[in-house]
Amino acid sequence: MDKRHSRVVVAMVVYISLFLDNMLLTVIVPILPDYLVQFHATVPASVIYKNFSLHYVPKLIGAVSDGAVIVQPTSPPTDQTIEQENGSIGILLGVKALVQLVANPLVGNGTARFGYCIPITFGTVNLLLASLIFGFGTSYTSLFVARAIHGLGSACIGVCGMSLVAQLYTAEPDRRSKVMGTVLGAMAVGVLVGYPFGGIAYAMAGKAAPFHVLAVLCGANLVLQYFQLDLSPFRPIHPSGLARDSSSTNTTARRATWWPLLSNPLILMVVGGIWISTSAMAILEPCLPIWMISQLHPKKWQLGTVFIPDSIGYWVGTNFFGSVAYRFGQIRVAIVALVLVGSSCILLPSANTVAGLLLPHLSLGLGIGVVDAALVPLLATLVDAQLGGTTEDSDGQLSSEGAPGGEHGYGAVYAIQQIAVSVAYSLAPIVGGELVPVIGFATVLRALGTLNLLYVVLLACSSSLRSGGTGTALLPGSCGKQTALPLANSEPTTYRRFYNSVE
Repeated sequence: MDKRHSRVVVAMVVYISLFLDNMLLTVIVPILPDYLVQFHATVPASVIYKNFSLHYVPKLIGAVSDGAVIVQPTSPPTDQTIEQENGSIGILLGVKALVQLVANPLVGNGTARFGYCIPITFGTVNLLLASLIFGFGTSYTSLFVARAIHGLGSACIGVCGMSLVAQLYTAEPDRRSKVMGTVLGAMAVGVLVGYPFGGIAYAMAGKAAPFHVLAVLCGANLVLQYFQLDLSPFRPIHPSGLARDSSSTNTTARRATWWPLLSNPLILMVVGGIWISTSAMAILEPCLPIWMISQLHPKKWQLGTVFIPDSIGYWVGTNFFGSVAYRFGQIRVAIVALVLVGSSCILLPSANTVAGLLLPHLSLGLGIGVVDAALVPLLATLVDAQLGGTTEDSDGQLSSEGAPGGEHGYGAVYAIQQIAVSVAYSLAPIVGGELVPVIGFATVLRALGTLNLLYVVLLACSSSLRSGGTGTALLPGSCGKQTALPLANSEPTTYRRFYNSVE
């Protein structure tokens, strides 16, 4: 096998890219408040620390309530200047998610022309540029530009990274499920490493040092991509790991087929499951610290570490449940995981101490990780069915050698998936921030948990849906003719077949 296009090495490149993306996202947590205090001397550091979140703040659209500036329950600052500054902070922190939301469909369309490798490299260049601007920036405008550039890079890496891994393992869905789960775990590792690395490097060498280190790592990743990725357009990597000549297949002439994917109820159900589970974390990040301050009176270090169990649970879920989901059924495992997410949301407000939050947080992260490990690879399988090009050989097994349909459909479907995630991280905190002062944090979170449990019913009903309304059903390897999507795969070592139903 040509080492230049080894599947393991390419998957490792995607892993590193996602890791650096999420490390840049979290490394600024202990650093950005001091930057903002430097730029806005009228804003107390405690207010900025409390209002910072990884992706957004709940008052993203400018409506700031009294609860949004609570630092201590007994003495909330009410100065109008602080409220005005909270608006600018919200714009700064929300621009990354908004840019990523807009860029996702553009990147999905771009994969039809540029493939997956070039956007990944372009996204890494954006991470490098954002790191340098963060490191050398001396104004609010520079930080705003850096966050926007980071959002564009995240869209490129998130959409094309998973699409590339899906393409590498087209003929091995069982291994694809495992590898994609492992690659998804890079996000949790980046989050876990970013917090302490940012704090330690900041304390030892100053505010710019962590970003300079990240810039060096991004540069090293670019060198690795240059030697390991095929950066010429219209040359998708064949499942065998070798680059295939563009003249050997007509899939290079395809464009991302959005409408068939968006009209496929199965794909919408799967993306909806990812969205509803992600919304739980999206609401928690900005709203939980305020609730903890008013109800549990935590220490400052406890506010900074309360989300670590979520990241650990997510890492466990993505790394160890990809193969489990394929063996026992991706829909079935996702249903169990959604039950876990919903139950965790319902139980979390019942905690009376900070320690009481650990188990619900761990189970919430685990549930979200298992949902992603089960449903993200399933999207690639559904695209293989949707865009056709699958044939059966003389032994009755699916063959994708001649026409691995869906190579560019992967870009479209993972753009849809990333849009759902971006909407969750943009919309959920806004809705939660408006509802919490009205009906309370516990009611909002329990209502979201109930929605996750209700979505389980919809996901279970999706087992009877045809793919795309065309009568195509996804079946286990050696089962007889069926019309429903089974909850479990009876032959995890063979590729699932697709049949055209005449009923």
